Amino acid sequence: MTSQWQNFLRNLGEWHGTFASLDANGTIQDTTASILTLEAEEDDRLVRFRLRRFADGDVNGTPSRDVSEDYRSLGRQVVFFANGTFCKGTLQVAPGIAFGGEFGFVDGDRRHRLVQLHDSAGALNGLVLIREFRAGSVAVEQPPLQAASLLGDWRGEAATINADWPEPDSAPAAIQVQSAAGGELSLQITIGLHSEQAQGRLLLLPDGGYHLSPLQVSHRQPFSVQAGWLASPGRLQCLIRRFDGSGAWQSSTQLRLQRP
Repeated sequence: MTSQWQNFLRNLGEWHGTFASLDANGTIQDTTASILTLEAEEDDRLVRFRLRRFADGDVNGTPSRDVSEDYRSLGRQVVFFANGTFCKGTLQVAPGIAFGGEFGFVDGDRRHRLVQLHDSAGALNGLVLIREFRAGSVAVEQPPLQAASLLGDWRGEAATINADWPEPDSAPAAIQVQSAAGGELSLQITIGLHSEQAQGRLLLLPDGGYHLSPLQVSHRQPFSVQAGWLASPGRLQCLIRRFDGSGAWQSSTQLRLQRP
Protein backbone atom coordinates (compact mmCIF):
# COMPACT_ATOMS: atom_id res chain seq x y z
CA MET A 1 0.00 0.00 0.00
CA THR A 2 1.45 3.37 -1.01
CA SER A 3 1.86 6.19 1.47
CA GLN A 4 0.24 9.62 1.30
CA TRP A 5 3.62 11.08 0.32
CA GLN A 6 4.12 8.56 -2.49
CA ASN A 7 0.64 9.38 -3.79
CA PHE A 8 1.51 13.09 -3.65
CA LEU A 9 4.58 12.44 -5.81
CA ARG A 10 2.30 11.29 -8.65
CA ASN A 11 1.56 14.99 -9.17
CA LEU A 12 5.18 15.85 -9.97
CA GLY A 13 5.83 17.75 -13.17
CA GLU A 14 5.25 21.02 -14.96
CA TRP A 15 1.57 21.69 -15.55
CA HIS A 16 0.32 24.34 -17.99
CA GLY A 17 -3.29 25.42 -17.70
CA THR A 18 -5.86 28.00 -16.73
CA PHE A 19 -7.63 29.21 -13.59
CA ALA A 20 -11.26 30.09 -14.35
CA SER A 21 -13.37 31.92 -11.77
CA LEU A 22 -17.03 30.82 -11.79
CA ASP A 23 -19.98 32.33 -10.00
CA ALA A 24 -22.29 30.21 -7.84
CA ASN A 25 -24.29 29.24 -10.95
CA GLY A 26 -21.21 27.91 -12.76
CA THR A 27 -20.85 30.82 -15.21
CA ILE A 28 -17.23 31.67 -16.04
CA GLN A 29 -16.33 35.21 -14.97
CA ASP A 30 -12.66 35.39 -15.97
CA THR A 31 -9.76 33.13 -16.91
CA THR A 32 -6.03 33.36 -16.14
CA ALA A 33 -3.20 31.33 -17.71
CA SER A 34 -0.96 29.40 -15.31
CA ILE A 35 2.16 27.28 -14.97
CA LEU A 36 2.42 25.07 -11.88
CA THR A 37 5.61 23.17 -11.12
CA LEU A 38 6.17 20.37 -8.59
CA GLU A 39 9.80 19.21 -8.43
CA ALA A 40 11.27 16.58 -6.10
CA GLU A 41 14.72 16.86 -4.52
CA GLU A 42 16.74 15.09 -1.82
CA ASP A 43 15.68 11.60 -3.00
CA ASP A 44 12.02 12.65 -3.09
CA ARG A 45 12.03 13.85 0.54
CA LEU A 46 11.49 17.46 -0.54
CA VAL A 47 8.99 18.81 -3.08
CA ARG A 48 9.28 22.35 -4.36
CA PHE A 49 6.02 23.97 -5.43
CA ARG A 50 5.80 27.03 -7.67
CA LEU A 51 2.68 28.59 -9.19
CA ARG A 52 2.87 31.39 -11.74
CA ARG A 53 -0.25 33.09 -13.07
CA PHE A 54 -0.34 35.38 -16.09
CA ALA A 55 -3.18 37.88 -16.16
CA ASP A 56 -2.37 38.95 -19.74
CA GLY A 57 -2.25 35.34 -20.99
CA ASP A 58 1.41 35.54 -22.05
CA VAL A 59 3.12 32.63 -20.26
CA ASN A 60 6.48 33.78 -21.64
CA GLY A 61 6.15 37.15 -19.95
CA THR A 62 6.29 38.38 -16.36
CA PRO A 63 3.77 36.60 -14.12
CA SER A 64 1.13 38.67 -12.37
CA ARG A 65 1.42 36.30 -9.42
CA ASP A 66 4.35 34.07 -8.43
CA VAL A 67 4.04 31.82 -5.34
CA SER A 68 6.56 29.23 -4.08
CA GLU A 69 6.53 26.76 -1.20
CA ASP A 70 8.56 23.76 -0.05
CA TYR A 71 6.96 20.56 1.27
CA ARG A 72 8.55 17.92 3.48
CA SER A 73 5.31 16.64 4.98
CA LEU A 74 1.56 16.82 4.41
CA GLY A 75 -1.02 18.30 6.73
CA ARG A 76 -4.20 16.63 7.90
CA GLN A 77 -6.29 18.92 5.70
CA VAL A 78 -5.26 17.07 2.52
CA VAL A 79 -5.59 13.40 1.53
CA PHE A 80 -4.07 11.72 -1.53
CA PHE A 81 -5.28 8.54 -3.19
CA ALA A 82 -3.28 5.87 -5.04
CA ASN A 83 -3.38 7.47 -8.51
CA GLY A 84 -2.44 10.94 -7.20
CA THR A 85 -6.00 12.28 -7.04
CA PHE A 86 -6.52 14.34 -3.88
CA CYS A 87 -8.90 16.54 -1.93
CA LYS A 88 -8.36 19.07 0.81
CA GLY A 89 -10.06 21.90 2.62
CA THR A 90 -11.71 23.14 5.78
CA LEU A 91 -11.65 20.64 8.66
CA GLN A 92 -14.31 22.32 10.79
CA VAL A 93 -17.35 24.36 9.78
CA ALA A 94 -17.84 27.22 12.23
CA PRO A 95 -19.91 30.41 12.37
CA GLY A 96 -18.22 33.45 10.88
CA ILE A 97 -15.47 31.43 9.15
CA ALA A 98 -15.35 30.89 5.39
CA PHE A 99 -15.67 27.26 4.26
CA GLY A 100 -13.92 25.81 1.22
CA GLY A 101 -12.27 22.84 -0.37
CA GLU A 102 -10.41 21.57 -3.41
CA PHE A 103 -10.99 18.46 -5.51
CA GLY A 104 -7.91 17.48 -7.56
CA PHE A 105 -8.26 14.75 -10.18
CA VAL A 106 -5.23 13.20 -11.88
CA ASP A 107 -5.24 11.05 -15.01
CA GLY A 108 -1.98 10.56 -16.91
CA ASP A 109 -0.94 13.90 -18.40
CA ARG A 110 -4.09 15.69 -17.24
CA ARG A 111 -5.22 17.29 -14.01
CA HIS A 112 -8.73 18.66 -13.42
CA ARG A 113 -9.09 20.65 -10.21
CA LEU A 114 -12.07 22.40 -8.70
CA VAL A 115 -12.06 24.78 -5.73
CA GLN A 116 -15.35 25.54 -3.97
CA LEU A 117 -15.79 28.73 -1.98
CA HIS A 118 -18.45 29.42 0.67
CA ASP A 119 -18.69 32.73 2.52
CA SER A 120 -18.52 33.18 6.29
CA ALA A 121 -22.28 32.55 6.53
CA GLY A 122 -21.88 29.18 4.78
CA ALA A 123 -23.40 30.19 1.43
CA LEU A 124 -21.81 28.99 -1.82
CA ASN A 125 -20.44 32.08 -3.56
CA GLY A 126 -18.16 30.72 -6.26
CA LEU A 127 -15.91 28.09 -7.78
CA VAL A 128 -12.49 28.04 -9.40
CA LEU A 129 -11.98 25.51 -12.22
CA ILE A 130 -8.35 24.64 -12.98
CA ARG A 131 -7.60 22.69 -16.16
CA GLU A 132 -3.99 21.53 -16.44
CA PHE A 133 -1.87 19.65 -19.01
CA ARG A 134 1.57 18.20 -18.47
CA ALA A 135 4.18 20.23 -20.37
CA GLY A 136 5.19 18.59 -23.66
CA SER A 137 2.24 16.18 -23.71
CA VAL A 138 -0.51 15.92 -26.32
CA ALA A 139 -3.27 15.70 -23.70
CA VAL A 140 -6.49 17.47 -24.61
CA GLU A 141 -9.41 19.03 -22.76
CA GLN A 142 -12.66 17.08 -22.45
CA PRO A 143 -15.93 18.53 -23.78
CA PRO A 144 -18.27 20.32 -21.36
CA LEU A 145 -20.18 17.70 -19.40
CA GLN A 146 -23.66 16.90 -20.69
CA ALA A 147 -26.36 15.10 -18.75
CA ALA A 148 -26.46 12.30 -21.35
CA SER A 149 -22.80 11.50 -20.61
CA LEU A 150 -23.62 10.80 -16.93
CA LEU A 151 -26.94 8.98 -17.21
CA GLY A 152 -26.95 5.28 -16.41
CA ASP A 153 -25.02 2.90 -14.19
CA TRP A 154 -21.38 3.21 -13.15
CA ARG A 155 -19.45 0.55 -11.24
CA GLY A 156 -16.00 0.30 -9.73
CA GLU A 157 -14.12 0.76 -6.48
CA ALA A 158 -14.16 3.26 -3.63
CA ALA A 159 -11.31 4.19 -1.29
CA THR A 160 -12.25 6.04 1.91
CA ILE A 161 -9.88 7.81 4.31
CA ASN A 162 -11.41 8.65 7.68
CA ALA A 163 -10.44 11.53 9.93
CA ASP A 164 -9.21 9.14 12.65
CA TRP A 165 -7.43 6.64 10.39
CA PRO A 166 -5.27 7.64 7.39
CA GLU A 167 -5.17 4.23 5.70
CA PRO A 168 -7.84 3.87 2.99
CA ASP A 169 -10.70 1.40 3.31
CA SER A 170 -11.62 -0.17 -0.04
CA ALA A 171 -15.05 -1.34 -1.12
CA PRO A 172 -17.01 -2.00 -4.31
CA ALA A 173 -18.92 1.08 -5.44
CA ALA A 174 -21.63 2.10 -7.86
CA ILE A 175 -23.45 5.26 -8.94
CA GLN A 176 -26.82 5.23 -10.66
CA VAL A 177 -27.66 8.49 -12.46
CA GLN A 178 -31.26 9.09 -13.47
CA SER A 179 -33.33 11.97 -14.80
CA ALA A 180 -35.49 13.58 -12.12
CA ALA A 181 -38.31 16.11 -12.14
CA GLY A 182 -37.61 19.41 -13.84
CA GLY A 183 -34.74 18.03 -15.90
CA GLU A 184 -32.49 17.59 -12.87
CA LEU A 185 -30.24 14.56 -12.34
CA SER A 186 -30.54 12.15 -9.40
CA LEU A 187 -27.44 10.32 -8.13
CA GLN A 188 -27.79 7.15 -6.06
CA ILE A 189 -24.40 6.25 -4.57
CA THR A 190 -23.61 2.79 -3.20
CA ILE A 191 -20.37 2.03 -1.35
CA GLY A 192 -20.11 -1.46 0.06
CA LEU A 193 -23.45 -2.19 1.72
CA HIS A 194 -24.38 1.47 2.22
CA SER A 195 -26.52 3.34 -0.29
CA GLU A 196 -27.55 7.00 -0.23
CA GLN A 197 -29.16 9.63 -2.42
CA ALA A 198 -26.73 12.45 -3.16
CA GLN A 199 -28.04 15.78 -1.85
CA GLY A 200 -27.38 19.26 -3.17
CA ARG A 201 -27.34 21.18 -6.41
CA LEU A 202 -25.54 19.62 -9.37
CA LEU A 203 -23.58 21.84 -11.75
CA LEU A 204 -22.24 20.46 -15.05
CA LEU A 205 -18.91 22.07 -15.92
CA PRO A 206 -16.37 22.42 -18.74
CA ASP A 207 -13.73 19.73 -19.25
CA GLY A 208 -16.10 16.90 -18.31
CA GLY A 209 -16.53 18.00 -14.69
CA TYR A 210 -19.36 18.39 -12.22
CA HIS A 211 -19.89 19.85 -8.75
CA LEU A 212 -22.52 18.71 -6.25
CA SER A 213 -22.95 20.62 -2.99
CA PRO A 214 -25.55 22.17 -0.72
CA LEU A 215 -25.99 25.88 -1.46
CA GLN A 216 -25.64 26.43 2.29
CA VAL A 217 -23.44 24.50 4.72
CA SER A 218 -23.82 24.55 8.50
CA HIS A 219 -22.12 23.21 11.62
CA ARG A 220 -25.54 22.12 12.88
CA GLN A 221 -26.26 19.29 10.44
CA PRO A 222 -24.28 16.69 8.51
CA PHE A 223 -23.60 17.22 4.80
CA SER A 224 -21.30 16.18 1.99
CA VAL A 225 -19.70 17.97 -0.95
CA GLN A 226 -18.74 16.22 -4.15
CA ALA A 227 -17.04 16.69 -7.51
CA GLY A 228 -16.57 14.39 -10.49
CA TRP A 229 -14.60 14.23 -13.72
CA LEU A 230 -14.95 12.24 -16.94
CA ALA A 231 -11.30 12.02 -17.97
CA SER A 232 -12.53 10.10 -21.01
CA PRO A 233 -15.91 8.72 -22.13
CA GLY A 234 -16.90 5.80 -19.94
CA ARG A 235 -14.43 6.52 -17.12
CA LEU A 236 -15.59 8.55 -14.12
CA GLN A 237 -13.72 9.68 -11.02
CA CYS A 238 -15.59 11.17 -8.05
CA LEU A 239 -14.46 12.72 -4.78
CA ILE A 240 -16.73 13.10 -1.75
CA ARG A 241 -15.93 15.00 1.48
CA ARG A 242 -18.28 14.30 4.41
CA PHE A 243 -18.92 16.39 7.54
CA ASP A 244 -20.78 15.29 10.67
CA GLY A 245 -23.52 17.02 12.66
CA SER A 246 -21.00 19.22 14.48
CA GLY A 247 -19.45 20.48 11.25
CA ALA A 248 -16.26 18.40 11.63
CA TRP A 249 -14.67 16.74 8.61
CA GLN A 250 -15.44 13.02 8.85
CA SER A 251 -14.00 11.33 5.75
CA SER A 252 -12.97 11.65 2.12
CA THR A 253 -13.80 9.08 -0.57
CA GLN A 254 -12.51 8.54 -4.07
CA LEU A 255 -14.63 6.54 -6.52
CA ARG A 256 -13.12 5.19 -9.75
CA LEU A 257 -15.93 3.94 -11.97
CA GLN A 258 -16.68 2.62 -15.43
CA ARG A 259 -19.80 1.73 -17.31
CA PRO A 260 -20.51 -2.02 -16.90
